[in-house]
Amino acid sequence: MKITDFAVIFILLFLPFGVVSDLRVQNQREVQQLEMKYTSALRTAVQDAGVVLSQNERQEREAGYGSDKFFRVDKEAALHTFLHTLFLNIGIDEDIVAQRALLDYIPVIVILDYDGYYAFTSEVYTDEHGQAAIGHKWSEKKPYAYVDSVGNSVGFTLDNYVHAYDARNHRWVEGFQKELQDQTPISLLNNSETFEQIRRSTIVGSVQEDLARIINVHNEKAARNGISYTFTLPIIPQEEWYNTVDDVGLIAFIQGIPVGDRYYNNYGFGGGRVVRKQDIIGGIELDTGMKYFYRDSCPAPFKASERFTNEKSAAAAGYFEYKCYNGLK
Repeated sequence: MKITDFAVIFILLFLPFGVVSDLRVQNQREVQQLEMKYTSALRTAVQDAGVVLSQNERQEREAGYGSDKFFRVDKEAALHTFLHTLFLNIGIDEDIVAQRALLDYIPVIVILDYDGYYAFTSEVYTDEHGQAAIGHKWSEKKPYAYVDSVGNSVGFTLDNYVHAYDARNHRWVEGFQKELQDQTPISLLNNSETFEQIRRSTIVGSVQEDLARIINVHNEKAARNGISYTFTLPIIPQEEWYNTVDDVGLIAFIQGIPVGDRYYNNYGFGGGRVVRKQDIIGGIELDTGMKYFYRDSCPAPFKASERFTNEKSAAAAGYFEYKCYNGLK
Protein backbone atom coordinates (compact mmCIF):
# COMPACT_ATOMS: atom_id res chain seq x y z
CA MET A 1 0.00 0.00 0.00
CA LYS A 2 1.31 3.40 -0.95
CA ILE A 3 1.97 6.11 1.59
CA THR A 4 -0.72 8.22 -0.07
CA ASP A 5 -3.22 5.48 0.67
CA PHE A 6 -2.30 5.62 4.35
CA ALA A 7 -2.74 9.39 4.25
CA VAL A 8 -6.21 9.06 2.78
CA ILE A 9 -7.19 6.46 5.39
CA PHE A 10 -5.83 8.68 8.18
CA ILE A 11 -7.83 11.64 6.93
CA LEU A 12 -11.02 9.58 6.62
CA LEU A 13 -10.61 8.22 10.15
CA PHE A 14 -9.74 11.43 11.97
CA LEU A 15 -11.56 14.06 9.92
CA PRO A 16 -14.91 13.48 11.73
CA PHE A 17 -13.19 13.97 15.10
CA GLY A 18 -11.67 17.23 13.87
CA VAL A 19 -15.03 18.46 12.57
CA VAL A 20 -16.79 17.57 15.82
CA SER A 21 -14.07 19.29 17.86
CA ASP A 22 -14.29 22.40 15.70
CA LEU A 23 -18.07 22.49 16.04
CA ARG A 24 -17.76 22.11 19.81
CA VAL A 25 -15.32 25.02 20.03
CA GLN A 26 -17.59 27.14 17.85
CA ASN A 27 -20.59 26.23 19.99
CA GLN A 28 -18.72 27.15 23.20
CA ARG A 29 -17.73 30.47 21.66
CA GLU A 30 -21.35 31.21 20.74
CA VAL A 31 -22.50 30.22 24.24
CA GLN A 32 -19.94 32.53 25.86
CA GLN A 33 -20.98 35.41 23.60
CA LEU A 34 -24.64 34.82 24.46
CA GLU A 35 -23.89 34.68 28.19
CA MET A 36 -21.93 37.92 27.93
CA LYS A 37 -24.87 39.50 26.13
CA TYR A 38 -27.29 38.43 28.88
CA THR A 39 -24.93 39.60 31.63
CA SER A 40 -24.40 42.99 30.03
CA ALA A 41 -28.15 43.40 29.52
CA LEU A 42 -28.91 42.47 33.14
CA ARG A 43 -26.28 44.80 34.62
CA THR A 44 -27.36 47.71 32.46
CA ALA A 45 -31.02 47.10 33.33
CA VAL A 46 -30.51 47.06 37.11
CA GLN A 47 -28.28 50.13 36.94
CA ASP A 48 -30.86 52.09 34.93
CA ALA A 49 -33.62 51.00 37.30
CA GLY A 50 -31.53 51.99 40.31
CA VAL A 51 -31.12 55.51 38.94
CA VAL A 52 -34.88 55.84 38.45
CA LEU A 53 -35.52 54.83 42.07
CA SER A 54 -34.01 58.07 43.35
CA GLN A 55 -35.82 60.34 40.88
CA ASN A 56 -39.12 61.78 42.02
CA GLU A 57 -41.30 64.49 40.59
CA ARG A 58 -42.93 65.16 43.94
CA GLN A 59 -40.85 67.01 46.49
CA GLU A 60 -42.32 65.21 49.50
CA ARG A 61 -41.02 61.89 48.12
CA GLU A 62 -37.41 63.03 47.91
CA ALA A 63 -34.66 62.69 50.49
CA GLY A 64 -35.31 64.97 53.43
CA TYR A 65 -32.91 66.92 55.57
CA GLY A 66 -33.33 64.42 58.40
CA SER A 67 -32.02 61.52 56.31
CA ASP A 68 -30.33 61.29 52.91
CA LYS A 69 -31.75 57.77 52.58
CA PHE A 70 -35.43 58.67 52.94
CA PHE A 71 -37.14 58.11 49.60
CA ARG A 72 -40.54 56.91 48.57
CA VAL A 73 -39.44 54.92 45.58
CA ASP A 74 -41.45 54.76 42.37
CA LYS A 75 -41.45 51.00 41.92
CA GLU A 76 -43.54 51.09 38.74
CA ALA A 77 -41.11 53.46 37.01
CA ALA A 78 -38.16 51.34 38.16
CA LEU A 79 -39.79 48.13 36.91
CA HIS A 80 -40.65 49.69 33.56
CA THR A 81 -37.09 50.94 33.14
CA PHE A 82 -35.59 47.58 34.13
CA LEU A 83 -37.72 45.56 31.71
CA HIS A 84 -37.40 48.09 28.89
CA THR A 85 -33.59 48.16 29.14
CA LEU A 86 -33.40 44.37 29.51
CA PHE A 87 -35.63 43.65 26.50
CA LEU A 88 -33.87 46.29 24.40
CA ASN A 89 -30.37 44.95 25.07
CA ILE A 90 -31.38 41.34 24.54
CA GLY A 91 -33.05 42.31 21.28
CA ILE A 92 -36.69 41.47 22.03
CA ASP A 93 -38.05 44.98 22.65
CA GLU A 94 -40.69 44.50 19.90
CA ASP A 95 -41.40 40.80 20.49
CA ILE A 96 -44.20 40.49 23.07
CA VAL A 97 -44.18 36.68 22.97
CA ALA A 98 -40.44 36.52 23.68
CA GLN A 99 -40.84 39.06 26.50
CA ARG A 100 -43.50 36.95 28.19
CA ALA A 101 -41.32 33.87 27.79
CA LEU A 102 -38.35 35.65 29.37
CA LEU A 103 -40.45 36.67 32.38
CA ASP A 104 -40.87 32.97 33.17
CA TYR A 105 -37.12 32.86 33.81
CA ILE A 106 -37.21 35.84 36.20
CA PRO A 107 -38.46 34.29 39.45
CA VAL A 108 -38.53 37.56 41.39
CA ILE A 109 -37.56 41.22 41.36
CA VAL A 110 -37.19 42.94 44.73
CA ILE A 111 -37.18 46.67 45.40
CA LEU A 112 -35.71 47.80 48.71
CA ASP A 113 -37.54 50.87 50.00
CA TYR A 114 -36.59 53.00 52.97
CA ASP A 115 -38.71 51.13 55.52
CA GLY A 116 -39.63 47.91 53.73
CA TYR A 117 -39.44 46.04 50.46
CA TYR A 118 -41.64 44.92 47.57
CA ALA A 119 -41.46 41.67 45.59
CA PHE A 120 -42.56 41.43 41.96
CA THR A 121 -43.37 37.85 41.01
CA SER A 122 -46.05 35.74 39.38
CA GLU A 123 -49.16 35.33 41.50
CA VAL A 124 -52.48 33.52 41.21
CA TYR A 125 -55.34 36.01 41.14
CA THR A 126 -58.97 36.31 40.03
CA ASP A 127 -59.48 38.16 36.76
CA GLU A 128 -62.39 40.40 35.79
CA HIS A 129 -64.39 37.34 34.66
CA GLY A 130 -63.99 35.63 38.04
CA GLN A 131 -61.56 33.08 36.66
CA ALA A 132 -58.30 32.06 38.27
CA ALA A 133 -55.30 33.47 36.39
CA ILE A 134 -51.55 33.73 36.82
CA GLY A 135 -49.68 36.98 36.25
CA HIS A 136 -46.88 39.12 37.60
CA LYS A 137 -47.86 41.46 40.44
CA TRP A 138 -46.29 43.50 43.22
CA SER A 139 -46.61 42.31 46.78
CA GLU A 140 -47.66 44.63 49.58
CA LYS A 141 -44.76 46.42 51.26
CA LYS A 142 -43.09 44.09 53.76
CA PRO A 143 -41.48 45.86 56.74
CA TYR A 144 -38.01 45.22 58.14
CA ALA A 145 -39.46 43.97 61.41
CA TYR A 146 -37.74 42.61 64.53
CA VAL A 147 -39.29 41.25 67.74
CA ASP A 148 -37.24 40.57 70.87
CA SER A 149 -37.79 37.92 73.56
CA VAL A 150 -40.01 40.13 75.74
CA GLY A 151 -42.37 41.28 73.01
CA ASN A 152 -40.83 44.60 72.00
CA SER A 153 -40.96 45.15 68.25
CA VAL A 154 -38.79 47.39 66.11
CA GLY A 155 -39.43 48.47 62.54
CA PHE A 156 -36.05 49.22 60.97
CA THR A 157 -35.18 51.52 58.09
CA LEU A 158 -32.14 51.85 55.84
CA ASP A 159 -30.63 54.24 58.38
CA ASN A 160 -31.01 54.50 62.15
CA TYR A 161 -34.59 55.77 62.24
CA VAL A 162 -37.01 53.34 63.88
CA HIS A 163 -40.65 52.79 64.78
CA ALA A 164 -40.68 50.72 67.96
CA TYR A 165 -43.32 49.25 70.27
CA ASP A 166 -42.54 49.37 73.98
CA ALA A 167 -44.27 46.24 75.31
CA ARG A 168 -43.81 47.20 79.00
CA ASN A 169 -45.47 50.60 78.68
CA HIS A 170 -47.77 49.69 75.79
CA ARG A 171 -46.74 52.61 73.61
CA TRP A 172 -45.17 53.36 70.24
CA VAL A 173 -42.07 55.50 69.91
CA GLU A 174 -40.18 56.68 66.87
CA GLY A 175 -37.00 58.54 66.07
CA PHE A 176 -33.32 57.97 65.45
CA GLN A 177 -31.68 55.37 67.66
CA LYS A 178 -29.39 57.97 69.25
CA GLU A 179 -32.42 60.07 70.22
CA LEU A 180 -34.20 57.10 71.80
CA GLN A 181 -31.16 55.70 73.60
CA ASP A 182 -31.88 55.20 77.33
CA GLN A 183 -35.38 56.62 76.84
CA THR A 184 -37.18 53.25 76.72
CA PRO A 185 -36.79 49.77 78.27
CA ILE A 186 -36.11 48.35 74.79
CA SER A 187 -32.55 47.11 75.25
CA LEU A 188 -31.79 47.02 71.52
CA LEU A 189 -32.16 50.80 71.29
CA ASN A 190 -29.71 51.39 74.13
CA ASN A 191 -26.60 50.00 72.42
CA SER A 192 -25.56 51.53 69.11
CA GLU A 193 -23.22 48.71 68.06
CA THR A 194 -25.73 45.93 68.78
CA PHE A 195 -28.48 47.97 67.15
CA GLU A 196 -26.54 48.29 63.89
CA GLN A 197 -25.70 44.56 63.81
CA ILE A 198 -29.30 43.53 64.41
CA ARG A 199 -30.62 46.12 61.98
CA ARG A 200 -28.52 44.85 59.07
CA SER A 201 -29.02 41.16 59.84
CA THR A 202 -32.79 41.66 60.18
CA ILE A 203 -33.12 43.41 56.83
CA VAL A 204 -30.94 40.89 55.00
CA GLY A 205 -32.53 37.90 56.77
CA SER A 206 -36.08 39.08 56.03
CA VAL A 207 -35.36 39.49 52.33
CA GLN A 208 -33.42 36.20 52.06
CA GLU A 209 -36.14 34.15 53.74
CA ASP A 210 -38.85 35.67 51.59
CA LEU A 211 -36.83 35.16 48.42
CA ALA A 212 -36.36 31.47 49.22
CA ARG A 213 -40.10 31.08 49.75
CA ILE A 214 -40.98 32.97 46.57
CA ILE A 215 -38.55 30.95 44.46
CA ASN A 216 -39.94 27.67 45.83
CA VAL A 217 -43.44 28.79 44.82
CA HIS A 218 -42.10 29.88 41.43
CA ASN A 219 -40.76 26.35 40.86
CA GLU A 220 -44.26 24.94 41.14
CA LYS A 221 -45.65 27.48 38.65
CA ALA A 222 -42.71 26.97 36.28
CA ALA A 223 -43.35 23.22 36.24
CA ARG A 224 -46.96 23.87 35.19
CA ASN A 225 -45.62 26.09 32.38
CA GLY A 226 -43.44 23.27 31.07
CA ILE A 227 -40.12 24.53 32.52
CA SER A 228 -38.17 21.63 34.01
CA TYR A 229 -35.38 23.78 35.45
CA THR A 230 -35.27 24.00 39.27
CA PHE A 231 -34.86 27.59 40.44
CA THR A 232 -32.76 28.21 43.55
CA LEU A 233 -31.69 31.22 45.60
CA PRO A 234 -28.03 31.80 44.63
CA ILE A 235 -25.36 32.02 47.28
CA ILE A 236 -24.64 35.73 47.63
CA PRO A 237 -21.78 36.84 49.89
CA GLN A 238 -22.97 38.45 53.11
CA GLU A 239 -20.75 41.47 52.46
CA GLU A 240 -22.52 42.05 49.15
CA TRP A 241 -25.88 41.83 50.92
CA TYR A 242 -24.78 44.37 53.53
CA ASN A 243 -23.58 46.78 50.86
CA THR A 244 -26.92 46.41 49.10
CA VAL A 245 -29.07 47.36 52.11
CA ASP A 246 -27.27 50.67 52.59
CA ASP A 247 -29.62 52.47 50.19
CA VAL A 248 -32.82 52.01 48.22
CA GLY A 249 -32.19 49.57 45.42
CA LEU A 250 -33.37 46.77 43.14
CA ILE A 251 -32.44 43.07 43.04
CA ALA A 252 -33.25 40.96 39.99
CA PHE A 253 -32.70 37.26 39.35
CA ILE A 254 -32.52 35.50 35.98
CA GLN A 255 -32.30 31.71 36.01
CA GLY A 256 -32.69 28.70 33.78
CA ILE A 257 -32.40 30.24 30.30
CA PRO A 258 -31.15 27.44 27.99
CA VAL A 259 -27.78 28.42 26.54
CA GLY A 260 -26.20 25.67 24.45
CA ASP A 261 -25.88 22.58 26.62
CA ARG A 262 -26.22 24.46 29.92
CA TYR A 263 -28.34 27.11 31.65
CA TYR A 264 -27.74 30.81 32.19
CA ASN A 265 -28.11 31.95 35.84
CA ASN A 266 -27.28 35.38 37.23
CA TYR A 267 -28.47 38.15 39.51
CA GLY A 268 -27.94 41.88 39.65
CA PHE A 269 -28.10 44.68 42.22
CA GLY A 270 -28.94 48.24 41.25
CA GLY A 271 -28.59 50.99 43.85
CA GLY A 272 -30.37 54.33 44.02
CA ARG A 273 -27.76 56.07 46.14
CA VAL A 274 -27.72 59.83 45.94
CA VAL A 275 -24.67 61.62 47.28
CA ARG A 276 -25.66 65.03 48.55
CA LYS A 277 -23.11 67.63 47.48
CA GLN A 278 -22.01 69.99 50.20
CA ASP A 279 -22.53 73.68 49.61
CA ILE A 280 -19.60 75.95 48.88
CA ILE A 281 -19.69 78.87 51.30
CA GLY A 282 -18.16 82.26 50.66
CA GLY A 283 -16.88 83.93 53.83
CA ILE A 284 -15.09 87.15 54.75
CA GLU A 285 -12.21 87.39 57.21
CA LEU A 286 -13.20 90.21 59.55
CA ASP A 287 -9.68 91.48 60.27
CA THR A 288 -8.44 91.73 56.69
CA GLY A 289 -11.62 91.74 54.61
CA MET A 290 -10.22 88.87 52.49
CA LYS A 291 -12.81 86.65 50.83
CA TYR A 292 -12.47 82.85 51.03
CA PHE A 293 -14.60 79.91 49.95
CA TYR A 294 -14.82 76.54 51.76
CA ARG A 295 -17.13 73.55 52.09
CA ASP A 296 -19.97 73.44 54.57
CA SER A 297 -18.21 70.74 56.63
CA CYS A 298 -15.15 72.90 57.27
CA PRO A 299 -15.34 74.96 60.53
CA ALA A 300 -13.70 78.04 58.99
CA PRO A 301 -13.36 81.19 61.15
CA PHE A 302 -15.16 83.46 58.70
CA LYS A 303 -18.48 85.24 58.49
CA ALA A 304 -20.53 83.48 55.82
CA SER A 305 -21.83 85.85 53.18
CA GLU A 306 -22.73 83.77 50.10
CA ARG A 307 -23.33 80.22 48.97
CA PHE A 308 -22.25 78.65 45.68
CA THR A 309 -22.88 75.36 43.90
CA ASN A 310 -19.24 74.83 42.92
CA GLU A 311 -15.72 76.17 43.41
CA LYS A 312 -15.59 77.78 39.97
CA SER A 313 -18.54 80.04 40.75
CA ALA A 314 -16.98 81.06 44.07
CA ALA A 315 -13.63 81.88 42.45
CA ALA A 316 -15.37 83.92 39.75
CA ALA A 317 -16.99 86.00 42.50
CA GLY A 318 -13.57 86.92 43.91
CA TYR A 319 -13.20 84.28 46.65
CA PHE A 320 -9.95 82.40 47.31
CA GLU A 321 -9.90 78.76 48.37
CA TYR A 322 -9.44 78.21 52.10
CA LYS A 323 -7.46 75.06 52.98
CA CYS A 324 -9.19 73.15 55.75
CA TYR A 325 -6.59 71.35 57.87
CA ASN A 326 -8.84 69.43 60.22
CA GLY A 327 -9.20 66.50 57.85
CA LEU A 328 -12.52 67.67 56.43
CA LYS A 329 -12.91 68.63 52.82
